[in-house]
Amino acid sequence: QVQLVESGGGLVHPGGSLRLSCATSGGIFRTYVMAWYRQAPGLQRELVAAITSGGRLNYADSVKGRFTISRDNAKNTVYLQMNSLKPEDTAVYYCNRNESISGRVYWGQGTQVTVSS
Repeated sequence: QVQLVESGGGLVHPGGSLRLSCATSGGIFRTYVMAWYRQAPGLQRELVAAITSGGRLNYADSVKGRFTISRDNAKNTVYLQMNSLKPEDTAVYYCNRNESISGRVYWGQGTQVTVSS
């Protein structure tokens, strides 16, 4: 079975930090584009950050300079380091796996991030 399991979400005060992780299985991780999306209540799901198999990075303008995506191919894991968190970062964060060879896309169940005083 293909699995994407997110962890690291929680409640944090504005200005705080969290690190999300996504462990995936069932394929050749090093060949995939991995990404983090988020969806806040009442809003569309949006791309937060992505990293290609070659390490090319892409970030939403709203998180540039604050969030960092990285991957550890030996652990089949992608991370999202989130610094200087703002209330508007509150959302469910989803791990996304895009298989460049097959074209198949998979999603994790999501992890809640709440930024509040």
